[in-house]
Amino acid sequence: MSRRSTFTDQSVTYGAIGATLDPDFLRYPPAGFRPAEDTVKLGSGAERFERAAEALMTWGVQRGSGFEVVDVAEGTGAQYTGIAYDAEGAPLSEQPAPRIEQRFTADGTAFIAAGMTATLKPTRRFAGKPTPVLVVYVIDEPDRVGFAYGTAGPARESGEESFILERRDDDSVWLTVRSILQPAGGLRRIAAPMRRRRRRELVKRQLRALHPAFPS
Repeated sequence: MSRRSTFTDQSVTYGAIGATLDPDFLRYPPAGFRPAEDTVKLGSGAERFERAAEALMTWGVQRGSGFEVVDVAEGTGAQYTGIAYDAEGAPLSEQPAPRIEQRFTADGTAFIAAGMTATLKPTRRFAGKPTPVLVVYVIDEPDRVGFAYGTAGPARESGEESFILERRDDDSVWLTVRSILQPAGGLRRIAAPMRRRRRRELVKRQLRALHPAFPS
């Protein structure tokens, strides 16, 4: 069964919530936003997928790419069930309530859930200030899991990033990192080329964070 949860009641610093799921936003981003998509093969097989999924959904990419995840607050975990219809195709007068489902690792660590908030604190020198984020959607399907967060406070860049893991028909396991980000304006635009280089370096670390060839 496919499940997707979203959470948009809290504020983020950009308007296009869910942009990393929308091909049109990635192809034709709003003025001032830069889209990006990068994919890496992590291996193959059910065991590789399960291990990578558990790491991904417990902030493994962020910790593995140079951040300490602090001030984590639980999300609602509400799973949207969709609209229910009768035999004639008309929406039922009484719709099913959202399903609450929180998942945990074997040691009791909570998986990332919709509505969760956290602060990403760089552990590298000169890597910038901590960035508050809000998890705006979670994907939980048999062969596809992941999440996206949006900036929820002051940051060098404003927008959304997603991290999606999938096990394809040939049994291979892939991680895709997408982002649609807007640099801070004003005098900070002078440093745009350096920020772009740092962004590419960060993406490389994100892609390696779950890769078995680059143990953390």
